[in-house]
Amino acid sequence: MYKFRLAILFTTLLVLSGCGDLVPNDVHSLLIPSLTRSEVLGFVAGFGTTFAAVPDLLAMLKRRSSAGMNPTMASIMGVFQILWVYYGLLIASRPVIVWNVIAVLINFFTLGAYRYFAAKQGKQAS
Repeated sequence: MYKFRLAILFTTLLVLSGCGDLVPNDVHSLLIPSLTRSEVLGFVAGFGTTFAAVPDLLAMLKRRSSAGMNPTMASIMGVFQILWVYYGLLIASRPVIVWNVIAVLINFFTLGAYRYFAAKQGKQAS
């Protein structure tokens, strides 16, 4: 049964690969005419990756502790998100710019909260 499904999948991909005319052109979006379809898709896709760090930030704020938080990860992500903003400016991609600016801000707040709670915990330990 597995080989049969694989054969059907391969045949379907082979047939579809020859249908270049079926690929939609990147025309203006029906929802927001000032954006192209790829930009609308970029905004939707960027939403998930941008806010992936928010649960850690909210958990840290809720427990008022930096325990379990790794600031190195947030720092590395922040540096590369700044590079993504620059890349978005180079290719003039609004979704790349917008989502990565927001992600840089989230990482900035995460690192700020980490430093605040780590300093607070350091004073309590003394």
